[in-house]
Amino acid sequence: MRYLVTTLCLMLAIGVFANDFITITTDNTCLLLKVNEKKKLEQSYFGKRTRHLDELEKVPLKDYNAYATFGTSHVFEAALRVTHADGNTSTDLVYISSKSDRPDDNIVHTVISLKDAYYGLYVDLHYNAYQKENIIGQWAEIRNAENNSVRLENFASSDLSFYAKDYFVSQFHGDWAEEMNIAEQELTPGIKIIDSKLGVRTNQYTHPCFLLSLDNPVEENHGEVIGGTLAWPGNFQFCFEVNNDQELRVLSGINPYASAYTLDKDKSFKTPALLYTYSNEGSGEVTRNFHRWARKYGIKNGDKERSILLNNWEATYFDFDEPKLTRIIDDASKMGFELFLLDDGWFGNKYPRNGDNAGLGDWQTNKKKLPNGIPYLINECHKRGLKFGIWVEPEMVNPKSELYEKHPDWIIAQPHRERTEQRNQLILDLSNPKVQEFVYNTVDNILQENPGIDYVKWDCNRFVYNPGSSYLAAGRQSHLWIDYSNALLEIMNKIRVKYPDVTFMLCSGGGGRIDYASMKNFDEYWISDNNDPLQRIFTQWGAQYFFPTIGLASHVSVSPNHISGRSTPLKYRFDVAMAGKLGMDLQPVQMTDEEKVFSRNAIETYKKIRKTVLHGDLYRILSPYKNNRTVFMYISEDKNEAIVFNFLVRKEIKPNIQTIYLQGLDPDMKYTLKEINKISPDWSRSSAYEGKEFSGDYLMNVGLTFPMYNEYESVVLQLNSVR
Repeated sequence: MRYLVTTLCLMLAIGVFANDFITITTDNTCLLLKVNEKKKLEQSYFGKRTRHLDELEKVPLKDYNAYATFGTSHVFEAALRVTHADGNTSTDLVYISSKSDRPDDNIVHTVISLKDAYYGLYVDLHYNAYQKENIIGQWAEIRNAENNSVRLENFASSDLSFYAKDYFVSQFHGDWAEEMNIAEQELTPGIKIIDSKLGVRTNQYTHPCFLLSLDNPVEENHGEVIGGTLAWPGNFQFCFEVNNDQELRVLSGINPYASAYTLDKDKSFKTPALLYTYSNEGSGEVTRNFHRWARKYGIKNGDKERSILLNNWEATYFDFDEPKLTRIIDDASKMGFELFLLDDGWFGNKYPRNGDNAGLGDWQTNKKKLPNGIPYLINECHKRGLKFGIWVEPEMVNPKSELYEKHPDWIIAQPHRERTEQRNQLILDLSNPKVQEFVYNTVDNILQENPGIDYVKWDCNRFVYNPGSSYLAAGRQSHLWIDYSNALLEIMNKIRVKYPDVTFMLCSGGGGRIDYASMKNFDEYWISDNNDPLQRIFTQWGAQYFFPTIGLASHVSVSPNHISGRSTPLKYRFDVAMAGKLGMDLQPVQMTDEEKVFSRNAIETYKKIRKTVLHGDLYRILSPYKNNRTVFMYISEDKNEAIVFNFLVRKEIKPNIQTIYLQGLDPDMKYTLKEINKISPDWSRSSAYEGKEFSGDYLMNVGLTFPMYNEYESVVLQLNSVR
């Protein structure tokens, strides 16, 4: 009886009646939600936006639960599972209200408010609809208005449903030095989970991204594809459940594994946003939607230029001093670089950072290596017209450090258990406010004490083994995973706000921390420690499905490569790195005179094309997973310039003469083309096409045909419109 009275009062108070519709739309996408006769929120439609939205309301469509809860008639995985203050484990959400506003001309923000029919538990479902980019960001805020604490067991950010004859999911997996591999599989009845339980550096084995293709395996330019990525640096979970009626539900959010969260009275819990997009033109459109969105909303300074850097790491590792670094800085300026990055090893005095086994946490400049301090190196860079960058890893500590001697209780560890190390280091417990202050002050002090630092590489080289906190109460140990990530994001945000003009690189032993919650505070991301160009082709191919080229730092390395041992031509290494944000670990002192000339020319060539590469639309033409030759291209927004990258990834007995059908050009424009970044100025693979004009229509439908034969051969073409 109380349930009926409560529900009736809610209905009368807000004037809501059955079958009211709520539309979440972008320029090309529509998510249609409906309030049914029992005041339950349902998903009726998700797909391409129709010209007449009102037609979607004329006949019954679907009635999927829009945010399923545990303990009702719903018997599948729940988006929300709560233990209430009195021990009741069921939750029954009913609709209260909805409202929309416009944070700017391009974003429509909608909030749908729900409440448990009996308890004082409120859930607001938020939707940011980015109109031009066709991205939707969805998250939930849960508020406890009960008389005591409640326990959140499951707390998804989104609950989306689909119906198709078949479903195919692509996930992105790997490990250190082999990140972002793509694996597709068909879903069968039951549950498939994609998740991480690593706590910190959570993307080392699996990335928080998926492609869902309806009816058929994913294709680049055809078919219905949904792309999703969770904006969260902590543990995540995607749950794909096909039920007995061939319906698919996709739950996305923080991984609830070992993460039950006690929500005190009058407190709120905000989940991270799932960012997703719909395409009926294949995965290529998914990528371009995300890249356009990211350059505007997802990455710091997405509309700005990026500097070409030289890093000392592979040349010196920990073994350097002032004279050695000064020579590298001088070489960098003569080669045309724009920034010098000092990597790991510059700090620690009582326990000098001469290897990865000591000094981490002691952020004082090593006086023996750098007697004149960091300001000396900054000055050496600036007087040569270079910017200066520095490496930090503020969340970590070596047991052999002054910090650990003073604060052994600051690390993540379980009592009465062995303290396990990775890379000879432990993780600081960011659930502790004192540790949060230390980590923030570490970065802040480095920048305050060394004015003129232009660039910071923020690293993170391990994940959690035995999660425990000496700060959190015994009954709240499961908060560690979530509190760590929230504290980290708060610190990153404070640093970004205080230092808006400093460039930050997001690094985690490679691609261990690539997510849009972190990335909005960073200008670049380091997708892998492995600079082997052949491996990089695959790693960058996977990363770029969701993450923009403007932040994709890619470096020319030594040969043989220090990780793979593979030897590759300098041109191949440069061409792969020039397909992203160019940098270099190979030192000029390691080059022949001929290699120096080629490198200087390549750097100057990159400066001329980087606007199109970093800000242009990406079109994938031939996949390295399916072809011995891979091809992709970038085209400027105005369609006036395109850069086409061709790489032979597997040598054949006979020449590879696949026809390349370009994409994204203006069919009515005329273009000229030439090969750039050549070894010899007198010879070109594309000589048959050079000096002639071709329409965009010809290049996209007739295409380009030229052979590629040599081991590790690469060809880069530049197309420009004829004015």
